Amino acid sequence: MSGAGGEGRKSGRAPGAASPVALHSPWRHAFFHRVFTRFATKHLRAVRIARWGLPAPLPGVPLVVFANHPSWWDGVAFTLLSTRLFPDRTMYVPMEAAALARYGFMRRLGVFGIETGSPRGAAAFLAVVREVLASPDRMLWINAPGRFCDARKRPVPVVPGLTHLPELAPEAQFLPLALEYPFWNERAPEMLAGFGPPVSAATLLAMPREARAAHFAAALEASMDRLAGDALSRDPSRFETLLRGREGMGGIWQGWRHLGAALRGRRFDPRHDPGAGA
Repeated sequence: MSGAGGEGRKSGRAPGAASPVALHSPWRHAFFHRVFTRFATKHLRAVRIARWGLPAPLPGVPLVVFANHPSWWDGVAFTLLSTRLFPDRTMYVPMEAAALARYGFMRRLGVFGIETGSPRGAAAFLAVVREVLASPDRMLWINAPGRFCDARKRPVPVVPGLTHLPELAPEAQFLPLALEYPFWNERAPEMLAGFGPPVSAATLLAMPREARAAHFAAALEASMDRLAGDALSRDPSRFETLLRGREGMGGIWQGWRHLGAALRGRRFDPRHDPGAGA
């Protein structure tokens, strides 16, 4: 008991709290990636990434993805995007401890709890991040606002903890990620994503800490504004489709339409607006 408490004080974690690196389970991550994939294909029309927003390869350095926070879907987006676009890296994600208590299985997926609003919680968060970013095959995904925030809100809020991270990992690269979930011409929404150009820790370390928040916000806003333009176009050809979900209304009505097309010898297209692109 005393040994566990001493380890907690040295690491900055709460006494008895296990390291997220030690807890991470690759097979559980693979299993829940399949679960989240099925869930996304059932409830989304597609998962798409802007052609300009495919992430640049950044081998050999730790990586921090800082995203906006428009929706509950962000956690699913992190899992789907990290697995498909960064298959050689292990993802870690902070979550408010009270929320994580309701989803305990996520501790095995690289999610770790943070205690907000206290110096002890801030110290514990920075200690875990230091451990995560100590290896170039790991990456940290974080919602920069720290709370749900509409994709149109400007300026984008940035949690204070983000500005400390370059000091913990001077070799790291910081990658902005814009997310949106618009409804286009079908029943289900789209999941749209776009990564901006990376920002090096060295660039951020050359600034006073108080100036880093504005730099993070500006980099993220640039990606969000560009993604918003693509979302407004409703043009799927501007995106790479990573995952395709269900189209059409579903249910009895869609079954009736399918039967009618078969009786007429026609190919059935479930989309509400077939002329709007795939």
